[in-house]
Amino acid sequence: MALLGVNIDHVATVREARKTNEPDPVWAASLAELGGADGITLHLREDRRHIQERDLHLLSQTVTVKLNLEVACDDEVVKIACAAKPFQATLVPERREEVTTEGGLDVVGQKARVGDAIKRLRDAGVVVSLFLDPDPKQIDAGVALGAEAVELHTGAYAHATAKFAGEAELASLIAASKHVVDAGLTLHSGHGLTYRNVKPVAAIPQMCELNIGHSIIARAIMVGLEQAVRDMKRLIDSCRD
Repeated sequence: MALLGVNIDHVATVREARKTNEPDPVWAASLAELGGADGITLHLREDRRHIQERDLHLLSQTVTVKLNLEVACDDEVVKIACAAKPFQATLVPERREEVTTEGGLDVVGQKARVGDAIKRLRDAGVVVSLFLDPDPKQIDAGVALGAEAVELHTGAYAHATAKFAGEAELASLIAASKHVVDAGLTLHSGHGLTYRNVKPVAAIPQMCELNIGHSIIARAIMVGLEQAVRDMKRLIDSCRD
């Protein structure tokens, strides 16, 4: 059965729109836990557009479930991650002009940089996951560099508009999932997953963790965060064998 990691970045985005102290992502993490979240995910970007170091510091002390910190392969943020020692760090690509992460990390083209980040994090006792497109070459490169988990980028599946395209993207995710598991890595997925499209991904054999943010926070505006998390957990749990 897949676990649910709730991404709280969008709570911080609302706060930073006014540069004030609310809503507080630390409070949001507590409510997500009450709703049944198995983990809390946050992305400390180089430009600090939403999550701040203060948030990471407090969440490291207060979150009682798995804390998953997303970071780029940047010296400064990797150093912060090593000091904070979250349970897991997920290495992601990052571009200043993007609204949100737009694709998987290019491990093949950045082996030295990615490898250095993986080594530093693992030496600090942090589990390392890589956010990758469902591409066997990228997965193999991540395995060779010592990653312990792969989070498959589900954006192409989530944003497919035609039924046949969605089915093809799901097939690609299923094949990549098997590749990850056969390589001995833990299987995660995320990006663009919603209440409408999550079940086929949650049902992929040996799926360990789904990281979902925008859809849960959007529903939370209407029904509250604790209930929104419960609703997503219910959908994921319904896919158990």
